[in-house]
Amino acid sequence: MGLRLARGFEALGHQERISAWVEIEPLLDADRHPAGCELGIVNWNSEPLSAEESAEALELQREISRNLAEAIIRLDPKQNVLSAQCTAPDLAKLQAKLAGGVGKPWTDQVELEGNSHQQPMHWRLLDGAQLTVEGSDRVWSTHIEPLGHPDPGSTGFALHLLSDTAPALDEYAAGTAASDSAPALGKDLSPALRDPINRIIANAETIRTKLAGPLAKEYTDYAADIASAGQHLLALIDDLSDLDAVEAEDFDIAREVIDLAEVARQSCNILNGRAKEKGITLVPPAKGEAEYGIGEFRRVLQILINLVNNAIRYSPEGSQVWVRLDDLGEQAMITVADQGHGLDSEQQAKVFEKFERLGRSGDGGSGLGLYISRKIARAMDGDLTVESAKGQGARFTLSVPASAGPKPDPASTDESSP
Repeated sequence: MGLRLARGFEALGHQERISAWVEIEPLLDADRHPAGCELGIVNWNSEPLSAEESAEALELQREISRNLAEAIIRLDPKQNVLSAQCTAPDLAKLQAKLAGGVGKPWTDQVELEGNSHQQPMHWRLLDGAQLTVEGSDRVWSTHIEPLGHPDPGSTGFALHLLSDTAPALDEYAAGTAASDSAPALGKDLSPALRDPINRIIANAETIRTKLAGPLAKEYTDYAADIASAGQHLLALIDDLSDLDAVEAEDFDIAREVIDLAEVARQSCNILNGRAKEKGITLVPPAKGEAEYGIGEFRRVLQILINLVNNAIRYSPEGSQVWVRLDDLGEQAMITVADQGHGLDSEQQAKVFEKFERLGRSGDGGSGLGLYISRKIARAMDGDLTVESAKGQGARFTLSVPASAGPKPDPASTDESSP
């Protein structure tokens, strides 16, 4: 319309909040026709975030990274590979390399751009690094999440690989065509669906939380609805994918020493925002508390997220959800307890059945979460059980083989410097 506009905006970084004005000047040609526009940023101001705001921004970035990751690699404290899951078809070669390189530095399997330092470097220097992978034409970025309290990285790392571009659809088609069996939603089609849905969710969350600037409340509400619908659809796809996996004859679990307390704290951190929206308080194990078991970190986290999410979903406002540790001989145990309506004996007998939702048709669940969780727990030589009484809440207990903890390594604290 040929109008000059000016708008204020805010942006949230890891350590500061930025506010400024953008002035948009229309450009017209000799005939007064639109020829583009010129943007200028003025009145730039920044202020440091409070410790609480900084932690919230960091956790939001980590949640977005988890949603968008096309490869999740579990590392030990020395950045050696423990396990890996790659969902993108152009990461198939990387998946094979990582599977054959367990116990070796993850940086041996990729090429870091513009970096000739001895690897692996300190994890903080590798967080956000650009890299290339054999078999993929895309550029990848790393997001490293340190595990362990109070010393970050003391129990290892979760490495997420993300790309700004999606793989070509013909790569997914090639992956499904190579299969001798009929395509299954979980195994063959879910990667092609998961990537665009994850991007929808991430963009909707960016709008909802006003990271890209201020926005009228009705539009943030729309964005929240989009993110919620995307999360629901993604959860259904993930459940069907996991159902394919756990019912396969060759389903196997990686064995590693994990700190159940650390996994519990992570699950509560991930779901803390959802709990606050319902007025529910999550009570994870205290910092410094530890309980070691043998299993697959990613799968244990998956089970606990499912249990805590269920507890939030079925608990009344103002109640608490506790996550507690215990051990019984050769079994390490972690219990999620709520103050909800509880389950009677008949419901307890059916709660782990496939597609069982106990008559709760409007809760957004697929009825597969507990079935899948128990299958995974038993694949780790553990179990998932429930204790409850009508009107007295429920206690779901995950057990895995106990461990004395990671073996001390004097060299683990002597990390390479840049």
